[in-house]
Amino acid sequence: MSIALVVTAGLLLSIGTYLLLQRVLTRIIIGLIVLAHGANLLLLAAGGSAGEPPFVGDGASAASDADPLPQALALTAIVISFGMLVFLLALAFRSWALTGDDEVEDDIEDRRIASGDDRGSVLEEEQS
Repeated sequence: MSIALVVTAGLLLSIGTYLLLQRVLTRIIIGLIVLAHGANLLLLAAGGSAGEPPFVGDGASAASDADPLPQALALTAIVISFGMLVFLLALAFRSWALTGDDEVEDDIEDRRIASGDDRGSVLEEEQS
């Protein structure tokens, strides 16, 4: 396993996490893409070195056969990240069409909690 591969995967994961914590939807989408690439690179690094194809050869050396599990996990991660990307693009377009901006705004409850106000929540006040 190459140290450069692991460091690159860690760098991509950290950059993706940083971008996911932003308030602008385009940065969140780019963060998801970078995070997915980092996860795929980490799966590639976890797969180890390449082995012999399992269906070619004499079959006596099963220890040197390639492990298909990292490849299957990488394909699954690609499909899941593509589905999440399309969903987030649809949400970002809907938000832009409604508000003309792609920034996620604070919720009223978020502002109340951030200010340290210990009154009941808005829902509790409406119910009583």
